[in-house]
Amino acid sequence: MVKGRLRRRLAAIDSNVTSRPDAALVDVLRIPEPFISPGQRIFRRVIYALLALFAAVFIVYFDRDGYKDAQGNGLSFLDCLYYATVSLSTTGYGDITPFTPGARLVNVLVITPLRVAFLIVLIGTTVETLTTQSRQALKIQRWRNKVRNHTVVVGYGTKGRTAVAAMVGDEVSPADIVVVDENAAALERAKGAGLVTVHGDATNSGVLRLAGAQHAKSIIVAADDDASAVLVTLTARELAPKAKIIAAVRESDNLHLLKQSGADSTVVSSETAGRLLGIATQTPSVVEMMEDLLTPDAGFAIAEREVTPKEEGGSPRHLHDIVLGVVRAGRLVRVDAPEVDALEFGDRLLYIRSADAER
Repeated sequence: MVKGRLRRRLAAIDSNVTSRPDAALVDVLRIPEPFISPGQRIFRRVIYALLALFAAVFIVYFDRDGYKDAQGNGLSFLDCLYYATVSLSTTGYGDITPFTPGARLVNVLVITPLRVAFLIVLIGTTVETLTTQSRQALKIQRWRNKVRNHTVVVGYGTKGRTAVAAMVGDEVSPADIVVVDENAAALERAKGAGLVTVHGDATNSGVLRLAGAQHAKSIIVAADDDASAVLVTLTARELAPKAKIIAAVRESDNLHLLKQSGADSTVVSSETAGRLLGIATQTPSVVEMMEDLLTPDAGFAIAEREVTPKEEGGSPRHLHDIVLGVVRAGRLVRVDAPEVDALEFGDRLLYIRSADAER
């Protein structure tokens, strides 16, 4: 009954963002671009302008018999350079002109396009500003057509940033992470980290579709409040029935709502932090070790891997790795449970790895 009301509410607020043309999504979906310094941009434009100029010079030089100057003389290479320069800059003094039909045809079909290209390069800053939206729209169209098996992170606050840092530390490419948030400052930070960003309310199914949630491998819900987390989880589950959804709530009283909404894994942020604070008063070294295990790029870290053929039939307690648990048929079983005393094909081991040793 609760799900029914939530679905009706979500249907009412869905503004069908994905039905907009790609050009209208430029301010919503941002795809990071490599940084190019102003000096490099200017240098490139100068090179392009010189290429256009010398292309015109050589074209006129090879067809110099079709040109004459005001005195009726033929053209030297210097004359061709002079003509190309005044022609591409649209100065056109008229002292050198094409007089044969072939030269005039070449002038129309080749020199005129080069003149346009030359002017575009000269006023590149203005043209670039005018074409930025078109280029972004084209990038958005290409990205939406090819994005698959990525991770969508809803909320780029403290929890969302930490989750992204953990994934990147586990060698997940930033290009495979999409951040959804309503906070423009948070999205700027995500963009600076090389992440694709979507500006909007993730409780709106159209915004999640724009982030490619229907094709995502996993969805992390790190909303600022529990009500939003539940709505986002419900929306995400309807869009992506097969995706793995990991959601966080502040209060354990709302944990059952997340599970009913379709979350595969849940984290109670306030209780977890409270436990660590309580433990730190008596055994701070335990908290330090927990922090080390949760930091994948240094010291020890918790990881998961498949059971090798040589390990099948053996006990996980007798392996070289320190095994914490066994994932069998999608369910985590403690390492000392009798049912996993003999490892089977398809089991996965939750173990402690040394990040330093692997590096």
